[in-house]
Amino acid sequence: MVDEQAATVRLTVAQAVVRFLANQWSERDGERRKLFAGCFGIFGHGNVAGIGQALLENELGADEQERLPYILARNEQAMVHTSVAYARQKDRLQTWVCTASVGPGSTNMLTGAALATVNRIPVLLLPSGTFATRVASPVLQELEQPYAADVSVNDAFRPLSRFFDRVTRPEQLPSALLGAMRVLTDPAETGAVTVALPQDVQAEAYDWPLELFAPRVWHVARPPAEASRVAAAAQLVRASGRPFLVAGGGVHYSGAEEILAALSESTGIPVGETQAGKGSLTHGHPQLVGAVGSTGTTAANALAAEADLVIGVGTRWSDFTTGSRTAFQDKGVRFVNLNIAGFDAGKQAGLSVVADAREALTALRHELEGWAVPQEYRDRQASLRAQWEEQVESAYHPSQEVTRGLAEGLLTQGEVIGVVNELSDPRDVVLCAAGSMPGDLHKLWRVRDRKGYHVEYGFSCMGYEVPGALGIRLADRTRDVFAMVGDGGYLMMPTELVTAVQERLKVIVVLVQNHGFHSIGSLSEGLGSQRFGTRYRYRDGGSGRLDGAPLPVDLAANARSLGAHVIEVHSRGELEAAVKEAKGAPADGGPVVIHVETDPTVYAPDSGSWWDVPVAQTSHLESTGEAYQRYVGHKATQRHLLTPAEDAQA
Repeated sequence: MVDEQAATVRLTVAQAVVRFLANQWSERDGERRKLFAGCFGIFGHGNVAGIGQALLENELGADEQERLPYILARNEQAMVHTSVAYARQKDRLQTWVCTASVGPGSTNMLTGAALATVNRIPVLLLPSGTFATRVASPVLQELEQPYAADVSVNDAFRPLSRFFDRVTRPEQLPSALLGAMRVLTDPAETGAVTVALPQDVQAEAYDWPLELFAPRVWHVARPPAEASRVAAAAQLVRASGRPFLVAGGGVHYSGAEEILAALSESTGIPVGETQAGKGSLTHGHPQLVGAVGSTGTTAANALAAEADLVIGVGTRWSDFTTGSRTAFQDKGVRFVNLNIAGFDAGKQAGLSVVADAREALTALRHELEGWAVPQEYRDRQASLRAQWEEQVESAYHPSQEVTRGLAEGLLTQGEVIGVVNELSDPRDVVLCAAGSMPGDLHKLWRVRDRKGYHVEYGFSCMGYEVPGALGIRLADRTRDVFAMVGDGGYLMMPTELVTAVQERLKVIVVLVQNHGFHSIGSLSEGLGSQRFGTRYRYRDGGSGRLDGAPLPVDLAANARSLGAHVIEVHSRGELEAAVKEAKGAPADGGPVVIHVETDPTVYAPDSGSWWDVPVAQTSHLESTGEAYQRYVGHKATQRHLLTPAEDAQA
């Protein structure tokens, strides 16, 4: 009901939330877009009569401009993953809302919230809560704490969110929503945003000022770099002999790929890529030396080890990127950090340039006009790159010596990656999140489009793959999505295949069956723990250990039962045919699952780098003792990286 004289409208809190969200827009570089593409949800007694009822009214009565489409998900964690993948594919300029019910429904979103915040990706979470009035406490699914009556499970979102609020009165809603939008559209502060809504408050009516629901545009800023900081960075570059640039996810989010390509080509500075930054330069660029760090290429890691100056662009410097601080070995190495977030720009004692990546690189290129590395340094890059490309080819097309040792019907993981890479279109997207596959993709995948690579490795969350593929397909239906997932990751969250069937979303899932946790199995072996607890096996009747025969789990049948079209392959030729069939499937035909078995003991080429995972310092197991000695050797090369970059200007 609208009161024209008072310029108010009477709505429930939930109805006001939905109407407000449908009228939010983001803008960057003059281009406007809806901030929220829609709402994912699973209803229970906490939100079915609140947000659920409001979404129903919106679906039945709102015009196209104020529509907030609803999609029913199957798992609350998964719907957050889908939203994150969508937002990343949209360069963080659009996202989804996620609503869940009281108790377990809401806490299921916690992992997704952590993933979003770790990766600096915007997603809005609306967890329901118990009664603000407490009139019927304790209610079904309520957490009771004897020391604090106002604590609920939703407090667990506080450390996982970049913004948190709980609306216990209707009057609090406007400030909560405006605060949420501010953080969602802040490129430096963004992440999971949580507005907790008690179930009775959702249903409470209030007279809202009409201006709350007016279309509102949120500008996504491009902060320029301070001229003095750019000049200082350029001075360090000009004084260096072996500069090396690390491209992170910030390159993609700012759309800085073209200026990075121009800068690196004109100066000859080689470029290594983080997981989030892979694709910052496309395959074949003369300065691209590939992935850097623990899952990197030998080319990038050799240049990183020799670098006397490292320029980080849009990276948060995770341990995989730095090889747990063993990747950069020059005694005088300095760092320059170009980052929109001051928190990340200040790492590694680097010279901090706080700015949008595109703006900072543009300014730096201007300052470096006429300067370039010596030709010998370009030649070394080309030589190292060519050597690595030979290793990629050997992984894509393994020799007869390798394939002869495989059991019938088994392929190598590198071979599977190679077939998909070579038969997919340049604009298709490969997606992964956990296990050995992300590392192999980081090393081996040849990216041919700025949005062609999507590996979630900030949180490395098993189960992200299938829901993440949905998010990418929703963001861009002109691209096929290949979700590469091992059996361990698949079993974590296959249920969103049902959502893909429901929404007729064509996603191609390459399901790699190796009967266990491939990555952790090999890590366990390297750490002297003998792959303990990492293989899917029967418990042996004699030994009592999980080292019996492989479990007869039929994942192809599982995927088929969820409504997916399944193709089972047992040879390279069958895999090639399956990829072509999947590519040719109808755009609205729903998910396609390609089931292939691989040998987990055939590894991709080694990166020559290291990752710090502590080993037991004492043990009666010989394997653990040997592993500890190797660990001590690696620790000796670990560095604090505390040398101030500013000192080099003196």
